[in-house]
Amino acid sequence: MATVSQIEAQSRAPSEIGVDRRAGSRRRLLPYLLVLPIVLYEGMLILYPIAQGVYSSFTKTEVGGGNPTWVGLKNYQRMLEDAGFWRVMGNTLVYMLAVIVVALAAGLVTALILNRSFRGRTVTRGLMTLPWAFPEVPTVLVFIWILNPTFGVINVFARLLPGIDENLMWLLDGRLAMVWVILITAWKGFPFYSLVIIAALQTVPADLYDAAHVDGANPLQAFRHVTLPSIAPTLLLLAVLASIFSFKQFTLIWLLTGGGPSGATETVVVRIYNTAFRFYDFSYGATIGVAGFLVAMFIALVFVWIQVRQEQGNPL
Repeated sequence: MATVSQIEAQSRAPSEIGVDRRAGSRRRLLPYLLVLPIVLYEGMLILYPIAQGVYSSFTKTEVGGGNPTWVGLKNYQRMLEDAGFWRVMGNTLVYMLAVIVVALAAGLVTALILNRSFRGRTVTRGLMTLPWAFPEVPTVLVFIWILNPTFGVINVFARLLPGIDENLMWLLDGRLAMVWVILITAWKGFPFYSLVIIAALQTVPADLYDAAHVDGANPLQAFRHVTLPSIAPTLLLLAVLASIFSFKQFTLIWLLTGGGPSGATETVVVRIYNTAFRFYDFSYGATIGVAGFLVAMFIALVFVWIQVRQEQGNPL
């Protein structure tokens, strides 16, 4: 004997069944249609330039145009034999590691302070985000005036220190220039890290602190054994983000020093710009760009590996 649902299905007109099928097909296609704009964007503005850059690294392109000449691995051989490339890569690693340490340390300290209850905490948090909110160009212009060797305000305070009797050339001395590039980059980015760490601190259960207090732990021990392990995944993520942001930083470095003096602050990104758009060596610039892309991808893969090991409960 036929069931009620079967009788209803048999009684429906074929046109109604066709409408339901078309509606089902549209529902199945909807996710793909929603994803299509993102796929087109990624393909045209990200994947295609990457593929074009990789192809250009195997060719030789003349300044006057014309068809590129295939040269194979000669550009990569030139890069590996280029002492300037390795110096720039060293500058990049020093700059990246220093920015990670300074920015995360400043973000952690400010997050611990602003996570406590005190009068005016909301206003203080808002003021802290100002460096992150400022555009990069006005920020650099302000610091150029501050660090001016003739009338910069920083020299007023520096000459109060013992042993300093003349104005320092902050951005014209190689070691001092790198220090200031690192400090300004960290100052510009630490509010973002601080806000993320504050959000992580607020997810730490209060019961853990109560248990640590009952066990006689002092604030430093509570931070070491409760706070730090709880926010360690967040700190790891921020370290990776800081490494990627600093690795591809161009505007601050270019406007502050242009990679000088004598290449002391020149990073991989600045070298790519100089090679391609100042010396018009597009193929070699693309080769350095591929090397930088591989380094950034390696950093991301290390982060994924660490995350997988943490999820599996394995030590690093």
